[in-house]
Amino acid sequence: MKKYDVILIGTGSANIIADAAIVQGLSVAIIERGSFGGTCLNRGCIPTKVMVTAASRIREIREGGRIGVFADNARLDWDILSKRLWEKIDESKSIQGYYDKFPNVDTYNGTAAFVDNHTLDVTLNDGTEATIQGDKIFIATGGRTNIPRIEGLDDVGYLTSESFFGESFPKKPYKSLIIIGGGPIGCEFAHVFDAAGTKITIVQHNARLLPKEDEAISAFILKQFRSYGMDVRLKQDTVSVTLRDGLKVLKIRDIDTGEEAEVAAEEILVAPGIKPTTDLLHIENTDVRLDKRGYIETNEFLETTADGIWALGDINGMAPFRHKANYEAEIIAHNLFSGNEPENWRWASYDIIPAVTYTYPEVAQVGLSEENAKKKGYDVETAINHYSASAKGYAMGFEPGQDDDGFVKLVVDKKTKFILGAHIVGPEASILIQPFINNLMSGDHTIKPVHEDIASETAKKLRALPLTRTLTPKSVYTFSETMTPHPSLSEVVMWTRYYYEGK
Repeated sequence: MKKYDVILIGTGSANIIADAAIVQGLSVAIIERGSFGGTCLNRGCIPTKVMVTAASRIREIREGGRIGVFADNARLDWDILSKRLWEKIDESKSIQGYYDKFPNVDTYNGTAAFVDNHTLDVTLNDGTEATIQGDKIFIATGGRTNIPRIEGLDDVGYLTSESFFGESFPKKPYKSLIIIGGGPIGCEFAHVFDAAGTKITIVQHNARLLPKEDEAISAFILKQFRSYGMDVRLKQDTVSVTLRDGLKVLKIRDIDTGEEAEVAAEEILVAPGIKPTTDLLHIENTDVRLDKRGYIETNEFLETTADGIWALGDINGMAPFRHKANYEAEIIAHNLFSGNEPENWRWASYDIIPAVTYTYPEVAQVGLSEENAKKKGYDVETAINHYSASAKGYAMGFEPGQDDDGFVKLVVDKKTKFILGAHIVGPEASILIQPFINNLMSGDHTIKPVHEDIASETAKKLRALPLTRTLTPKSVYTFSETMTPHPSLSEVVMWTRYYYEGK
């Protein structure tokens, strides 16, 4: 049985930890059951944004007439788009080769299952098995689509965001598509295929599209989607699926009235949200505690209830974003593999996690929505400013009263005048949100325990101090502790720090 200093399960953000451990000369095992690079590179944020960007350009061209731009022959070339998308995904093939060249690293293509806190059985993709042990184990296996129980769904067949970027990738846009789920994944796919000429039907259980957004943002996106001709059905239960005349027919039931209806399409995409992959890991053989949803509970140092096991990314259920996972990985690398004494440790703060949905228009937010701020007991003030109120907004074609005139909404603590949240819907929202993220992250930060009963001896001592860090707005190092939505052009600015720190 081979023993390692460090074992990493998953190769998305965990690669940041791997790199730090390798530099320290530690023996490292990396386990990956799919393609190296994780969800984001292979079947998530990056390939979807290749599609979304093309779709958004098409919409901009269609709306160009109001600023005097006409391009009657504009079209989405699916072949070119597909080629660019797969070229980017194929970059993941080089990642394993990069790690294989290090003498202190072994890579395993297979599925890991815990035997105990420090032992893993790895079922390799070629059918063989290996058993390994590690002093420190980092779990970063992500999540997968949560498939609802719908009669006939398995028989008829369906897509998920995972299977879409594989053998199921279409050679041309579908003629019609039913999307089950109105969250970020479902809405981004709806935008892409609607722009490509597909007839879109969205079936959403919730009363709102993008229900985690501020209510004003959700209402704006719903209005826009319907104005594009999408059929959006809210507050619907999904009952059954059948095949009829070459189409997949979904029976739905109105949650309020009980009235049933049918919608039909060439294909069905299931995107109601994700669930953790902990069931594949045999976590029950460890001292790691799961929450009621099956996610691994971690504290602000990404420690679990088991000594020597950490968890990061989607698997800990804090937020399913790559930038949040990168943030956690950088904290672990800083604390454990960069020679830092505990007094200089960093910790995760989960109240300032930005989120972006690449619909048309884009949606971005950080901090509390108006509803959530009120639920937390704040006496709030809000302010809304539309794109049309700026000269640049007018230049882009926005005028007061237009249905698509996007806006920025601020949620402010009436007593302190502190910003509690910022919410944007409109062009380049993913860029415009960054100043608010930087603003909220600046200043003094004291440890806020997450799952107070999860604590190593070091964590207990740091909480007792209590440890405080000051993030000075002018310091380049403040960038290192500020999340940047991924992928976004804000990364061009924020990641410049790497070139400075690397000197």
